[in-house]
Amino acid sequence: MTDMITQFAELHQPGKPLVLYNIWDAGSAQAAVRAGAKAVATGSLSVAGAQGFEDGEKLPFDFALTNATHIVHAVDVPVSIDLETGYGDEAANVSANAKSMKEAGVAGLNIEDQDLSAGGLRDVSTQAERIKAAADTGLFINARTDLFIQTPPQDHDDSLAQKALERCQAYADAGAGSFFIPFATDEKLIGHICERAGLPVNIMMMSDGPSISRLAELGVSRISFGPGPWKAAMAALEAEALRIFTNQA
Repeated sequence: MTDMITQFAELHQPGKPLVLYNIWDAGSAQAAVRAGAKAVATGSLSVAGAQGFEDGEKLPFDFALTNATHIVHAVDVPVSIDLETGYGDEAANVSANAKSMKEAGVAGLNIEDQDLSAGGLRDVSTQAERIKAAADTGLFINARTDLFIQTPPQDHDDSLAQKALERCQAYADAGAGSFFIPFATDEKLIGHICERAGLPVNIMMMSDGPSISRLAELGVSRISFGPGPWKAAMAALEAEALRIFTNQA
């Protein structure tokens, strides 16, 4: 297990990013590996949607844990699981859930700083405690900040980048292995954060954002696709089903 965690950590290289075409179950994980994936990672919306739930920890933790176990057994590459906010109000809950994931064979976790109950973001010190609780298990923690999600695009500026860097430092001190800034699309800000962050930076591919090659040039270490792959798969399935049922009529 430790070998998988180490292998996963070593895949995060600035300028030579780990590309994660996010999956949602054992079958999609196997498809990604057959295509050449060096590691696989779930997206919470995709996993929840595949089971008929909404995103936002509506999928019961036991379902998420069982799904993670199936994925780990289905592939021979490191597996990272999107654990959203950690499925618990207290750091102790996050720790217990992270330990369960580690026992299932997972190499890494996404932990985000939004507050699902109160809205907005958790304060930095509280979130750092939660990151530490997960990181102390030995898992590779991708610490996600929702600053860029919760801030209108027109306000994605140097001030917001500085706030992100402050969170990055706190999360790094807490033991995080990488820093995730979904919805960041401005090349200048991405490059600025990559230069100054104390952690490898994870960017989500966006239709209005830089290409994979450009993100590599900016110093990004990890590129993910979020719910995009699942949405594309479901759209293709629905379109084909519509064609079949329309022709049948």
